[in-house]
Amino acid sequence: MASRTDAPSATEADPIEALTRRFAATRHLSLDLVATLSDADASVQSMPDASPAKWHLAHTTWFFETFVLRDHLPGYRLFDERYPFLFNSYYEAEGARHARAQRGLLTRPSLDEIRVWRAHVDAAVQRALPDLPRAAQALVTLGIHHEQQHQELLLTDIKHLFAQNPLGPAVWEQGAIQCKVAQFSAPLTRSGDAAPMRWVRGAEGVVGIGHAGDGFAFDCEGPRFSALLTPHALASRPVTNGEWQQFIADGGYRTASLWLSDGWAWVQDKDVAAPAYWQDGRYFTLAGWQDIDPAAPVTHISVFEADAFASWAGARLPTEIEWEAAAAVLDPASGAQLDAAGPVQPVAAPAADTGLQQMFGSVWEWTGSAYRPYPGFRAAPGAVGEYNGKFMSGQFVLRGGSVATPRGHMRPTCRNFFYPHQRWQFTGVRLAKDL
Repeated sequence: MASRTDAPSATEADPIEALTRRFAATRHLSLDLVATLSDADASVQSMPDASPAKWHLAHTTWFFETFVLRDHLPGYRLFDERYPFLFNSYYEAEGARHARAQRGLLTRPSLDEIRVWRAHVDAAVQRALPDLPRAAQALVTLGIHHEQQHQELLLTDIKHLFAQNPLGPAVWEQGAIQCKVAQFSAPLTRSGDAAPMRWVRGAEGVVGIGHAGDGFAFDCEGPRFSALLTPHALASRPVTNGEWQQFIADGGYRTASLWLSDGWAWVQDKDVAAPAYWQDGRYFTLAGWQDIDPAAPVTHISVFEADAFASWAGARLPTEIEWEAAAAVLDPASGAQLDAAGPVQPVAAPAADTGLQQMFGSVWEWTGSAYRPYPGFRAAPGAVGEYNGKFMSGQFVLRGGSVATPRGHMRPTCRNFFYPHQRWQFTGVRLAKDL
């Protein structure tokens, strides 16, 4: 996960102080996200794609300790020399590591021991920051964005874990912190009527795509290049739960002609008949089981399902180039995104006459684009260069972020990617069509 920029610009007022504050706020939010969890809650792994909450706290700490303190602070000694084997994710350059599918077996170290380690590393990073070389300060910025990604994964992994429990427990009780998160999270009740879906004409001709200039970006967001767009339109908002219920009622999951071959095989093999977490008119949320809100964006769908719905609706998935060209003029800090620990859940698009709604936040939007390198892409040297480039095979791009994406993390150029069957993230769909 290599940044294409250095540390904050020298023209900023007190850039080191600003970086220190952002580092501290990011690290604090991760702890807030696990505040309601027991050690058992934080240790269990519900499937190989997910990781225990405790592992997310530890892995992000390992990142800072390894790539900032170990590599750039002379004389620094590791807090525990056993931890790199346990909490390295997939960095081959960092050597052997514990198997991903067995992270849930790590009952030790305890959650409290991980918290102690985090405090140790946090203090060391904050002491060292003013004197770190510019390259190391850039790695702190990279580590902040890396941890923000894991904050979203932490929430979705906890949700998947708790959904396996027949008791249907809530990570956060519905009313416990409503005042803290109500502005950006669902009240977990029906949110009113959905705004009408309209078609908004997209950009045409040659457009610039990819990150360029100042500011942080992951390496896979560049280099910037030119692309040609033919006439098309994007739906003004994501597809809703109510529209998805119509798709189900019309036999969408039973009509082979709507599906890609791999998708139809997946539906048959896994007996899929609805989005993940749907059951008997209800869906599972971070506040437990709730009635399905027909006006809210549908979420927890695979790209197989998104593509089948688009076929049923007489439309298609947008390309990531179409999506980025449309989002380039919009505010990436807008919409429902993660501001504080709480039971985030997408809500209905506000009523509006024109324009694109909920492009940022709410749900990650599947595109029809394969996750492949841009022209001229080169992975950065060293271990951090392993983060993105080596995964450019067999996955699809998603854009826009979700209610679980920390605010300030998103950009119009940001590319997320998952395999076509995966849907435990807050994934939804916005339709497109040719004109």
